[in-house]
Amino acid sequence: MPLKNPYGDFEITEPQALRALAHPVRLAILDRLQRHGPATATGLSPHVGATPSVVSWHLRHLATFGLVTDAEGAGSKRERWWQATARGFRFTLPDDAEGQAAGRQLRGEMFARYAEAPQQWLLHDEPRLDDEWRAVAGVADTRFVATPDELRQLETAVEELLAPYVRRKNDETPPDGAQVVRMLRYLLPEPGDDRPAS
Repeated sequence: MPLKNPYGDFEITEPQALRALAHPVRLAILDRLQRHGPATATGLSPHVGATPSVVSWHLRHLATFGLVTDAEGAGSKRERWWQATARGFRFTLPDDAEGQAAGRQLRGEMFARYAEAPQQWLLHDEPRLDDEWRAVAGVADTRFVATPDELRQLETAVEELLAPYVRRKNDETPPDGAQVVRMLRYLLPEPGDDRPAS
């Protein structure tokens, strides 16, 4: 599974890997490692809602698909440190029925996991921001008409615009006043029977 997009995200194509990640604990483990860096199963346990032994099992399962690996320069005979192999991941629905079912299962887990993220941000993070950051935070709900090819082009263009900022987190020293920003993007095509009248 190669890294393909401008972010350096892990590109998941195998139905087995999609199914493996479509588990709330595994998704939580990968998210935690991507956002907070290397950790042990014991360190991850309180953040993902599972015992260290269960977390360890899930980590090994994620490792079989290349999503996590041993953290370089960390660990000892007594503890094993893990790290995500990429900053993020992405996937598209495969053409076959098995892959489509696995992809829909993973989408469902992701929607469930991140459904509360905006509300949690509003309750816990937004009040701690200064006025300048509060002013640039935003929400949009935009509907537009596009073909599947145009939607792919739009997603590619958005990724190319964001890539330098995503890579900046680890590759260079950010400018003064910079901080981590999270962007949640959903592309939700609507059924053809809901098109506006010509």
